Amino acid sequence: MRLSRYFLPVLKETPAEAQIASHRLMLRAGMIKQASAGIYSWLPMGFKVLKRIEQIVHEEQIRAGHIPMLMPTLQSADLWRESGRYDDYGEEMLRIKDRHGRDMLYGPTNEELITDIFRAHVGSYKDLPLTLYHIQWKFRDEIRPRFGVMRGREFYMKDGYNFDIDYDAAIHAYNRHMVSYLRTYERMGLKAIPMRADSGPIGGEDTHEFLVLAETGESEVFYDSAILDLTLGDRAVNYDDRAECAAIVREWTTPYARTDETHDAAIYGQIPEARRKSSRGIEVGQIFYFGTKYSEPMGAVVTNDRGERVPVHMGSHGIGVSRLVGALIEANHDENGIIWPEGVTPFHCGIVNLKQGDAEADAACAGLYKALAEKGLEPLYDDREERAGAKFATMDLIGLPWRITVGPRGLKSGVVELTCRRTGTSEEMSPEAAVARVAEIYAPHTAPHWEPMAKSSFHTWL
Repeated sequence: MRLSRYFLPVLKETPAEAQIASHRLMLRAGMIKQASAGIYSWLPMGFKVLKRIEQIVHEEQIRAGHIPMLMPTLQSADLWRESGRYDDYGEEMLRIKDRHGRDMLYGPTNEELITDIFRAHVGSYKDLPLTLYHIQWKFRDEIRPRFGVMRGREFYMKDGYNFDIDYDAAIHAYNRHMVSYLRTYERMGLKAIPMRADSGPIGGEDTHEFLVLAETGESEVFYDSAILDLTLGDRAVNYDDRAECAAIVREWTTPYARTDETHDAAIYGQIPEARRKSSRGIEVGQIFYFGTKYSEPMGAVVTNDRGERVPVHMGSHGIGVSRLVGALIEANHDENGIIWPEGVTPFHCGIVNLKQGDAEADAACAGLYKALAEKGLEPLYDDREERAGAKFATMDLIGLPWRITVGPRGLKSGVVELTCRRTGTSEEMSPEAAVARVAEIYAPHTAPHWEPMAKSSFHTWL
């Protein structure tokens, strides 16, 4: 993409309403525009990051054997009355009536709707286990929406739902989700810690939140610093293997890590003092096991291998896709702007032409642009008639991880400058070497991460 043809309405001044770094930088970098309190339009660059995050979530869900679908934003209140949650959920639920006077709601979550789908089509244990998920807009009418996309009223979320024959199978689904979430966050360049949490209005006793440590986090968290050394890396995981998934979950949940709601000072005090840490955290996902909380009142039952009709065991599993954009910025920025991790950057590399209109510089930039595109990468070429300082400031603000700078002086020596946004270090090299280096950096992020049918998958899906 040429910047002269792109829609990137960057702001020089910080909007007065922006209280935290992610809100401030998303507005300044032209990623979002407020439509009303807690509701935003996603402008082209913000939308690109949102879709990159969504793609990673899809790939890791499919790798784990989960099946994508799509449910509507509006739901019938009757389903929520069946489960008993319609009156209990609170004022965060946006309740409306259609033209026929029927009670409707803008879905804050989808346990009732997915249970209704399940009970209409599944009747035998032979169809289990089953995990369905979607990524869809949700609405919660926050009394004080703030912090941009971090606490808005409308948000984009992945929510998945498992249906299993018994407790042991459902706990495996819980463990499978935790492992898939750990891999999802790692691919985005985030350290998201699973912490024992409160289930809130979803219900159930087993639940973990995934929190990213940040000073602007809304939750106070307490943890053993040993958990920061854990990583999945390139570890191959067989999601059908109950013992393997359970072992990974034990590895990540044995070190103490809890939100303030479930903090236990006595257990925390047993950790060596040097490893006892407290901080603030941003919630970016949560997983729940809630047994038959919804299946019993809503009649989601199957026939087991003894011919008995039994309610299925369920869980739900969410990732805040739009919230992750803000969390990523909170964890990756400096005084000059955003610093995108390679896995989620809107463009893989920026190209800055120091002398637009110079025939040699223009030709070199065009050649770099073409060569990067042929490697399957998306460059952003700043071809504007602007001074060099303004171009560098824009690149720093929008946070592309790598920048290639082209100028007449360097071209006389046959070199361009490759700069790392995170470290600020630059290296001169030939244009061909710069392209090869950028392609090498992104190779782990552009390789296929999923198959149409995951190996050892639970399901066949079309």
